[in-house]
Amino acid sequence: MIDLFSDTQTRPTPGMREAMARAEVGDEQSGSDPTTNALCERVAALLGQEAAVFMPSGTMCNLASILVHCRPGDEIIVDDQSHIYNTEAAGAAAIGGVSVKPLPTRVGLFTLAQVEAAIRVPQRTAPRSRLVSIEQTTSFSGGTVWDIGTMRLIRDYAQARGLKAHIDGARLLNAVVATGIPAADYAAGFDSAWIDLSKGLGCPVGAVLCGTRDFVEQAWQWKYRLGGAMRQSGVLAAAGLYALDHHMTQLAADNAHAGRLHRAIADVPGLAFDPTAGQSNILCFTVEALGITASTFASACLEEGVRVRAIGTHQIRATANLDVDGAGIDRAAEVIRAKAAQFAARVA
Repeated sequence: MIDLFSDTQTRPTPGMREAMARAEVGDEQSGSDPTTNALCERVAALLGQEAAVFMPSGTMCNLASILVHCRPGDEIIVDDQSHIYNTEAAGAAAIGGVSVKPLPTRVGLFTLAQVEAAIRVPQRTAPRSRLVSIEQTTSFSGGTVWDIGTMRLIRDYAQARGLKAHIDGARLLNAVVATGIPAADYAAGFDSAWIDLSKGLGCPVGAVLCGTRDFVEQAWQWKYRLGGAMRQSGVLAAAGLYALDHHMTQLAADNAHAGRLHRAIADVPGLAFDPTAGQSNILCFTVEALGITASTFASACLEEGVRVRAIGTHQIRATANLDVDGAGIDRAAEVIRAKAAQFAARVA
C-alpha cells in the first residue's frame, strides 16, 4: 500500500520506538517528567515563546487556545476550509459557547480586507469578535503556505482591534522547510501557536502549544478540564524529541515528493490544479472534468494499492509522508495517470 491519505498515517520508526522505550519519565501533572519538560522547553525555544505545554492532540491545542482567549458568546474568525471549522467536532461551540465565522477562501488563505470586514462593530445583539486563527500550512485546501507578511498584517490589525491572534501550526514546520523562514519568525507576536508531532514528524501522538507563561498556565487548566493531563507522558514526549532531532530533514523530503508527484501528473487531461498547488507536502487536484466524484476516483486508485483522500465532491488530496519514498511517489503517479486516462476515455 502506498498511503497518501494523510501524514497522520505514519508509524513510529525503529529509532523512535527505541527512544520511547528508553525515556526517562516522572509525573507530568506535578511538573516532574523530565522528558516532557525537555520537549516543552525545546518547542518553546523553537517558536520563540516563553512557555509551552504538551497536549495529546492538535485539536486540544486549538480548543484550549480558544477557551483561554474567548468567553461564551464570543466569535472566532477562521478560513472556511480550516480544521477548527470542519474537523474538530464544533468543540468551540459545544464546550466554550464560542461561535465560528468562516471566511470564504479559494485555498485557505484569507485577506486583511476580509478580516477587516469580519470584525463586528460592538453591539448588544452581536457576538464579540475575539480571535483570528491562521492555519499554516493550509490543509484541506492543498498545503498552501501563508505569506509571512500577510500573516503579520492580519495579526497586527486584529490585535489593534482588541482581538487575539492564533496560529494553527499543524504543518507549520513544513512551511519552515519550504521557505527557510524560522518557526520563531512565523510565531513572533502571535498570542498562541503550536506544532503537531503526529503529522510530518511521524510521532504516534501529541502536539505542543506555546505562548506566554500566563497563557500556558491557563491552557494547563483547560488541559485538566478536558481530560488531557497525563502522568508518565515522557514516553510520548521522547518521540517528539527524537523527531525534532531526526525527522526535520524528512519534512523537506516530503515537500519535494509532493512536488515530484505534481510534476508527474500536472499534464494529465481531466485533472485540474490550483496555481498554488505543490507548495508543501500536500497536493490537491479536482477530477470534476472526468465526470466522476472524488470518492469514485479514490476507490479506483485504492484498487491498485494507492490510497488518496477524497475531500468534498470532486477534490482529491495526496499527502507525502515519511512512510512513502520516491519510488512510491512514482508508482502513485503511474496509477493516478492510468485511472484518469480510463475515466477520460469514458467521457470522450
